[in-house]
Amino acid sequence: MATDPKTTLKTYIDARREALISKVEGLSERDARLPRTPTGTNLLGIIKHVTGVEAVYLGDTFGRPFPHPEELIPDERFDIDPQADWYATEDETIEGIIDLYRRVIAHGDETVEALPLDAIGHVPHWGNEEVTLHQILVHLFADLAGHGGQADILREEADGAVGWRKPGDNVPPAYDWPAYVAKLTDLANKF
Repeated sequence: MATDPKTTLKTYIDARREALISKVEGLSERDARLPRTPTGTNLLGIIKHVTGVEAVYLGDTFGRPFPHPEELIPDERFDIDPQADWYATEDETIEGIIDLYRRVIAHGDETVEALPLDAIGHVPHWGNEEVTLHQILVHLFADLAGHGGQADILREEADGAVGWRKPGDNVPPAYDWPAYVAKLTDLANKF
């Protein structure tokens, strides 16, 4: 196991990224973008959102903008629709958004590799607040973990798929979920 802090942070961030991407695997375009909450949260929108966030946090923040800004949402689009990064447009696809996300990740990884953890950056949408790479990596991990939790619930709601769907998953492979839910419902009904 790696012991240096940068490698440790990167390992956990990479795991969260892959878990998030896995939440749209095997879904149709419709199911990936279908709103699943009263505020319209959807699986593909979550990935589109983190794509833009990572482009800023590990790009612009450290003076290393993503080399293809035309592929990201232009700032003026947020003036028209402040939720523009939370859904896929008609001309975007799961494959296209995942491809863009992976390229943003690769660019961000170059930033992480090139800079020490105490490198100073300025987050544009935080009023150019001064931060270190270390702070941004911790913030990014927390952000990805939160969005991963959203995605876990949305994917389960979409088709019942739970966990990371890979070996070592922490979800029991064969479990009587209806009986489990009935047990929990009975417990809740006692109050």
